[in-house]
Amino acid sequence: MLGGWAAVGVIWVCVAVAAVVAWYAYDLPDVSQVAQAERRPAVTVLAADGATIQRYGDIHGTTVNAADLPPNLIHAVVATEDRRFFSHFGIDPIGLLRAAFVNFQAGRVVQGGSTITQQLAKNLFLTPDRTMGRKVQEAILAIWLERTYSKNQILTAYLNRVYLGAGTYGVDAASQTYFNKPATQVNLREAAILAGLLKAPSRYSPTTSPERAAERADVVLSAMVDAGYITPDDIKTMRAAPPTPRRKPEGDGDRYFADWVADQVVGFIGKEHDDITVHTTMDRRLQRAAERRLAATLSGAAVAAGAEQGAVVALSPDGAVRALIGGSSYDDSQFNRATQALRQPGSAFKPIVFLAALEAGMTADTLVDDAPIQIKGWRPANFEKGFRGPMPLRDALAHSVNTAAIRVLERTGIDPVRSVARRLGITSPVAKDLSVALGTSEVTLLELAGAYTAFANGGRAVWPYAVTRIEDRAGRVLYQRRGSAGATPVIDPTNLAELNRMLMAVMEYGTGKSAKLDRMAAGKTGTSQDYRDAWFMGFTADYVAGVWLGNDDNQPMKRVTGGGLPARVWRDFMTDAHMGLPARDIPGLNHAPRRPSGPMLVADDPDAGSEAVPPPGPAGPLSDVPLLNQFQRLIQNLTGSDKVEYTYPESN
Repeated sequence: MLGGWAAVGVIWVCVAVAAVVAWYAYDLPDVSQVAQAERRPAVTVLAADGATIQRYGDIHGTTVNAADLPPNLIHAVVATEDRRFFSHFGIDPIGLLRAAFVNFQAGRVVQGGSTITQQLAKNLFLTPDRTMGRKVQEAILAIWLERTYSKNQILTAYLNRVYLGAGTYGVDAASQTYFNKPATQVNLREAAILAGLLKAPSRYSPTTSPERAAERADVVLSAMVDAGYITPDDIKTMRAAPPTPRRKPEGDGDRYFADWVADQVVGFIGKEHDDITVHTTMDRRLQRAAERRLAATLSGAAVAAGAEQGAVVALSPDGAVRALIGGSSYDDSQFNRATQALRQPGSAFKPIVFLAALEAGMTADTLVDDAPIQIKGWRPANFEKGFRGPMPLRDALAHSVNTAAIRVLERTGIDPVRSVARRLGITSPVAKDLSVALGTSEVTLLELAGAYTAFANGGRAVWPYAVTRIEDRAGRVLYQRRGSAGATPVIDPTNLAELNRMLMAVMEYGTGKSAKLDRMAAGKTGTSQDYRDAWFMGFTADYVAGVWLGNDDNQPMKRVTGGGLPARVWRDFMTDAHMGLPARDIPGLNHAPRRPSGPMLVADDPDAGSEAVPPPGPAGPLSDVPLLNQFQRLIQNLTGSDKVEYTYPESN
């Protein structure tokens, strides 16, 4: 009687199990579609020397048969993921019981009981949802896979599709990425590292977390010993051998450059594309130097100064971006402060104002008044207290005199300045008020550096660029840059020569003295209101570079000016950049400066506002011209030259 009831119970249990299986098997995915699984196209970004900077998308290597892989790699995976893989039927009851016991003791899920076949079924057909229904479907599919394919085929499919970090799928892509060799050539140490990635690819990456990767590899090696695949002596021999050189991990700052490049790909070749390789202009030597110099400052002097963030860009005079650092740490923040952050450039914008003044007929020797000024209740002040009176434009720019710059803008007009900014490549809006003279219109660091390239290349406006060529996986060229050598000049050579001499004066005796190099260089400091932004922009015959320091929350720094920390970062970086390069003159300085018919004073008219006051004629009285203007006029008559050097107290 009891046996009969037991038989009935077994029958009903079987019916219930069959019903559950049928229920969940009803909406199983179409297994015939497994070969059509979608993936993101891979985008590989290369530096100018061909080295890999970054990979995006899903990267698949060569499909390899498990039978062709080194035994150590197979054993490392099986020992850690599914020790009874070669004996179970797709589900491992012993493994399930062991995992249940371990989880019960821990009071939480710390160990899974899935086999390699179950993991393959999940990866091929199912979503990652952790539900009972999905686990039942996973088990059904695992049994089907075991009945349909051999163990070698299942292992081959698993090892070629599993995700192993850094955008790589499959052991061959991972081996190529991490070790620069195919998976068929990995040694015991590398096999343990690859097997260790299966637990947590990002956490145990040998490029970003080498210490964790080594610790996880030790766990894998111990599992291989327990499973009888290797002996402790094998581990000793492995550790005694010198480690195989692997691909040196790129700097943290490279990701800013690579992200900026990757965002441009669609604009060049459209959204629909297969795996591609993007060749760029990055000079890894300059990139490392920029990253090193910025990091040293942000972790050193900038800490006490209250500056938490910074950015550096460096371009060739043709607009090629050679280095770009978008912040202190990419891991902490992916926001690119070189290409995305709009900040006030302060006096670093003044060269554009003074170029417009030169185009309006002024010269470096035109006198401009440094005196109190009031415009509709606005009283702009200089960094240094006090006023110097009339001074040449070159000194007004060299010492970054705000009152003088505003008077220059008043005489020139705002529209011409905005026009010059557009010609030089400034695309951010430029305000239509006199505060433009003080750099209140926000720009990006890369944008402003691009404008400065015209000062360094003979007056040609160029667009900062990084992509030189894009190829598909077969090597077919999808995009090829044609260059900008034929760009039309947008600055008159005489005006450019005069402006560059003025910018050289900034570094000779003005606010940029601390950026002085061992060769001809020119540049400009910039500090926004309340020390919220500090800039140094400058160039030589070989490179244009810009440095910005500040805080993401726009909090003021502790009296950090463009002539301080940014100028020193710029100087140190440019010293590294020019290592081994011969000193060269800035192009275009051979153009003689224009000589005015007489000195001109840009001063205040108390009745009509600020305007240019023309000089008297040769026979006119001098009583209405300031004493300094009379002195310059006398020197011109005696020597035939209107150049007079004046020395003023240093300012920032």
